Amino acid sequence: MAAVAGVVSIGAVGYALKRANATLDEKAVPLLGVTGAFVFAAQMLNFPVAGGTSGHFLGAALAAVLLGPWMACLVLAVVLTLQAFIFADGGIAALGANVLNMGVLGALAAGAILLAAQRVLPETRQAFLGTVAVASWLAVMLGAFGTALCLGLSGTVPFGTVLPAMLGVHALIGIGEAVITTVAVAAVLTTRPDLVGALRATRARGFAPRPVEA
Repeated sequence: MAAVAGVVSIGAVGYALKRANATLDEKAVPLLGVTGAFVFAAQMLNFPVAGGTSGHFLGAALAAVLLGPWMACLVLAVVLTLQAFIFADGGIAALGANVLNMGVLGALAAGAILLAAQRVLPETRQAFLGTVAVASWLAVMLGAFGTALCLGLSGTVPFGTVLPAMLGVHALIGIGEAVITTVAVAAVLTTRPDLVGALRATRARGFAPRPVEA
């Protein structure tokens, strides 16, 4: 299972690198570094979960909002790799699965939710921030589900034990992450809306941040 997840993660990160080489400009590099540092620090706060696992803030949705989903995959992959090799957090053998569940699935899910919502919801600041909150929570839950699935299929922990443990704890963690991510994005929208990659990606459709309508 670890090998399969590793192959999928390598493919996704490789594609993200290809997109970065084609689309990343000098102005985005500082934001890439700041976002990565924030995600790195946030993920170091761990909460014990039953079944020998732990939970922590993810940061995938925040990275997807600011950088776009594929750049978010790249940031999460770098953060998780540094944690595994420098702090032995998560383990090297499980690195591929961690990148897949927390980086690839979380970031792409958040990006897909943001894109879908922008197609059907009013183009307002309030609607956008509400979508960010939902995307943040769902990204955490999807990452938790993917981790539980990997552990269950590998036989490490019975699926019936690890799934409710992971989803139960991460449902609460996801609420905290949604609040933090939404507050952070709201602050960026107020001061530098041009830094929000989720808006730049849809600018061709005329989307622009607006004040909340009365």
